[in-house]
Amino acid sequence: MKYHAFLIKYAEIGIKGKNRYLFEDALVKHIRLAMERVEGEFEVKKESGRIYVQALSDYDYDEAVDALKHVFGIVWICPVVQLKDEGYDKLAEQVVEYMGNVYPQGDYTFKVHSRRARKNYPKDSQQLNADLGEAILNAYENARVDVHNPQVLLSVEVRDTCINVYSVSIPGAGGMPVGTAGKAMLLLSGGIDSPVAGYMIAKRGVTIEAVYFHAPPYTSERAKQKVVDLAKLVSKYATPIKLHVINFTDIQLYIYDACPHDELTIIMRRYMMRIAERIAIKDGCHGLITGESIGQVASQTMQSLMSTNEVCTLPVYRPVIGFDKQEIVDVAEKIDTFETSIQPYEDCCTIFVAKHPVTKPNVKVIRNSEKKLEEKIDAMVEEAVNSAEIIWCKA
Repeated sequence: MKYHAFLIKYAEIGIKGKNRYLFEDALVKHIRLAMERVEGEFEVKKESGRIYVQALSDYDYDEAVDALKHVFGIVWICPVVQLKDEGYDKLAEQVVEYMGNVYPQGDYTFKVHSRRARKNYPKDSQQLNADLGEAILNAYENARVDVHNPQVLLSVEVRDTCINVYSVSIPGAGGMPVGTAGKAMLLLSGGIDSPVAGYMIAKRGVTIEAVYFHAPPYTSERAKQKVVDLAKLVSKYATPIKLHVINFTDIQLYIYDACPHDELTIIMRRYMMRIAERIAIKDGCHGLITGESIGQVASQTMQSLMSTNEVCTLPVYRPVIGFDKQEIVDVAEKIDTFETSIQPYEDCCTIFVAKHPVTKPNVKVIRNSEKKLEEKIDAMVEEAVNSAEIIWCKA
């Protein structure tokens, strides 16, 4: 069956009241961007509470569906046949032909669900259900009606300009269109958790920027490329991501030389948060995002999280805070970041980790340790922020 259009269904957007059009327009914009990755020409348009993607040339069906499955805001993708209204007899003939093309085996249970946006159509919805069902039964002797749990739900929508016929609904990414809920800065490492965190916040309509802390020569260029690759994978859902690469080597070595080694992880993390917040505020972000999960490592105990939070004025969003590792891995596999995340390239956190890091840091003690850094640290932070490398990451 060759489809020339997709009917796009959304959920939450439908309850946005007078602002609904803003969310619809954002969704249309992101669908257009997504379809630019598919060879062929497409038109995306709103029409009477519906969004359609219409193919204006030959295209690859699987590529088109994959592109649409990465757009936040889409709940269902319905390949649809759009028919001209040429009277009921012609409609019944075309519906029977559609069922034969899509379900050639002819052995299935089905239900017809009709809707009339155009109320002057000669048959009402109940009549259409009954009459089209009868036409299908007459054409395919092994087909059976099941109104409670059908294998095939055939939808027939009588619109002002056409009649939509479809029976396939492909799950979309859900969520809200990116850009409808502000912007936030993701602390992106090469691990499993932070790309998942970025994906989950982007799913709520938030535009994502990212910051990565690089420590050459202790971390390789391949480790940096791994993070770029992860940002590109997340950008399939989150749209292009502005990645800030921070050279963190001098700050880490300074902390390593001046501070107690069991506090290294916490103090380094606090300076990462400070730097990330500086960049976030400069770029108009409304919060930071991390992939922290309670108790997963020493820097993610309740006491450690409280210590890192203390240096931030922006809110810190931790969408996987209550997930166990397998739950995070499941999402990473779903969004195709897992295989990249487990590539064996060290990040700057693992290189400088202490053998026995403190798991219940006292904030007052940590502050006292940081006083040893006061001579140079402000200038070093300023240099790290000002010398950030910017990489635009796009799928």
